[in-house]
Amino acid sequence: MVVNDIGGAVDGTGSSTRAADGVVEEIRAAGGEAVADYGSVADPEQAAQTVRTAIESFGSVDIVISNAGILRDRSFANMTLDEMNAVVDVHLRGAFHISLPAYRHMKEKGYGRFVFVSSNAGILGNFGQANYGAAKMGLVGLSNVLAIEGAKYGIKSNVVAPVAATRMTQDLLGPFAEKLDPELVAPLVAYLASEDCEVTHEVFSAGGGRFARFFVGLTPGWVAPREVEAEDIAEHLAEIRDTEGFHILSSATEELQLLGSILEGTAS
Repeated sequence: MVVNDIGGAVDGTGSSTRAADGVVEEIRAAGGEAVADYGSVADPEQAAQTVRTAIESFGSVDIVISNAGILRDRSFANMTLDEMNAVVDVHLRGAFHISLPAYRHMKEKGYGRFVFVSSNAGILGNFGQANYGAAKMGLVGLSNVLAIEGAKYGIKSNVVAPVAATRMTQDLLGPFAEKLDPELVAPLVAYLASEDCEVTHEVFSAGGGRFARFFVGLTPGWVAPREVEAEDIAEHLAEIRDTEGFHILSSATEELQLLGSILEGTAS
């Protein structure tokens, strides 16, 4: 295993070898094999080197767990471009930088597992985290595409949105943090990264020992006549929003197919 951690502060500033080295020591003490890597995934060259380190050290890359993250929280009206860029660079672009060379390697060998660590702040939204939420939801889109494109190469990709007490959340959770040990999230990540995992293209929630699935559902909706005005939307809004009989779709293509069957009157 390659343990990558720049060892910076929660806001991404600074660096240290201590964090990565500490995890490596724990893995080795438990009988595993691990090497430390201190590169920043926000830098494409350093991220590529991390993948090369894995191949050079262990002969292959089978699993990528994208868990890098920083916080630059601020209400949207007061957020700066630098605060947006810094968070997107680490969370979303960082995941892209590390996943691309790994994906190419996995594609050649016909096997791979990706686990992207997202957040309910992205899936559902959270005050003061426009940058973080946008980046974390971006990971869902990235994972979905890898799941679709990687399917014929034995590559599976899923997302975990954890609720856990970490350096990044300890000031936000208060006493509730006592119930949210990260060890209660790890089993799900381990399963999704394993050869036994058969699911792909999904998003899971994990926290406090509760495991669940997030999904996007499409309502049956309302089919308008040939001519439609904004007033018609208002009149039929309840029907448009009605969730009864929703569809769970696996790709943009599948929605187009569904839409075609609805417009042709053949949808079930």
